[in-house]
Amino acid sequence: MKIAIGIKEDNRQSVANELAKVLADETVLYIKTKNAHWNIEGEDFYDKHKFFESQFGELDQIIDSVAERIRSIGHYAPATLKSYLSLTHLTESTKEKNDSQGFIKELLEDHQSIIILLREHIKQFTNDFHDVGSSDFATGLLEIHEKMAWFLRSHTKN
Repeated sequence: MKIAIGIKEDNRQSVANELAKVLADETVLYIKTKNAHWNIEGEDFYDKHKFFESQFGELDQIIDSVAERIRSIGHYAPATLKSYLSLTHLTESTKEKNDSQGFIKELLEDHQSIIILLREHIKQFTNDFHDVGSSDFATGLLEIHEKMAWFLRSHTKN
């Protein structure tokens, strides 16, 4: 069935391609946050275990909303680990110690990296692809990541 939502097909495809990368980043960050939740060690274990649990819960909701946004503009969301690893700009966890400060630093860097990319997408979706809805969607994601980064930052020793 033809999709008639006021956005040209090539623009919808371009937005879907960029959102697929966002979906990959969100999924990799989700797994890294799960890793922190499962493998945290130290005297602050319980506090950070629960903290990471709340963070991956938010990321789970983000992942679902990104995939649904891709579907709402008429495209299929990637859904394999192989595709996510080929699309993400994040790296898999490289830590050797399982302490809270190491996990927090790494996760914070990833959130900040996603925030920067989302800022670029906000302009790109509106100006280049004439998709105000996806621009607004990216703005919402940006705000969620800013809050999550703030919470992570609040747990750092510096």
